[in-house]
Amino acid sequence: MSELALDYPVYSLDRQLWLPAGTTLTEKDLLALVSSSGAEYRKKFSLMQFGTVRKDVLDFIRQPTSVAVFSDEGELAEIIGLMEQVQLARPKLDSIEYFKQYDPYTYRHILMVFAYLTLLSKNLVPNYRARIKEMATSPLHDFGKICVPLEILTKASPLTRDERKNLEHHTTAGYILLCYYSQSIESTAARVARDHHERNNGSGYLRGIRLNDRMVEIVAVCDIYDALTAARPYRPVSFDNRAALEQITMMAERSEVSWVVVQALVAHNRKGKPPATECIVSLDKRGIVPPDNCYGTLAD
Repeated sequence: MSELALDYPVYSLDRQLWLPAGTTLTEKDLLALVSSSGAEYRKKFSLMQFGTVRKDVLDFIRQPTSVAVFSDEGELAEIIGLMEQVQLARPKLDSIEYFKQYDPYTYRHILMVFAYLTLLSKNLVPNYRARIKEMATSPLHDFGKICVPLEILTKASPLTRDERKNLEHHTTAGYILLCYYSQSIESTAARVARDHHERNNGSGYLRGIRLNDRMVEIVAVCDIYDALTAARPYRPVSFDNRAALEQITMMAERSEVSWVVVQALVAHNRKGKPPATECIVSLDKRGIVPPDNCYGTLAD
């Protein structure tokens, strides 16, 4: 890993400051931080049995924005079964409860991205059952948002440049925190948190690297898809499904994501659920982008 320069602080959910703004973190520093983590983080608890997570996941999946994707009852039962095998350390579960209480947009988002990831992994990831159970990456991909002020996460008007940079800091913060709680700098969950806004052509953030990890890429696409189709504070209405898929299709046209991931997502949106490799993605653009969408617009 290269050095990490922190423009904003990293702190735990209980607001304990770990690393102040201005810190430059080397791999040696990170290893020292990880080695200081306690044995209590080795104990794991069921994600789906935590609080109302299982009920909420089923409620979210049945909403109009996602019901078509999960319309195959047998497939849905398998997806839920896989999600029920996932276990997380208590601080990771506590972050989910934090978002449920203070930022319900993010709470719903992290659970839905996990459901979408589990579904698409069936088509795209060898030995996906073991990898989903082992990694449990998706409910943690936005873990670092516990370090972003709530007034930024829930802001309805355009962000300032500094607020945007602070929001983007969640990738680095999530990586550091999840290395610590996973007790490893090789943690897949930490890597997904760090890289899920990177793109295949190097146009993403924060590092601008070329993404070549299929699991991270699936999380990235699911992250975008749910962000477009779900309610968000920065726009009055969501993208309809066609417009959302067209936005992701345009990303594939720009080589930001792979066509095979887009094919899998589109296939699950079609009646009959055709095999992903046989799904022909339309390049017609007839969807309507919602008006007054503040995302990507800076106040300054």
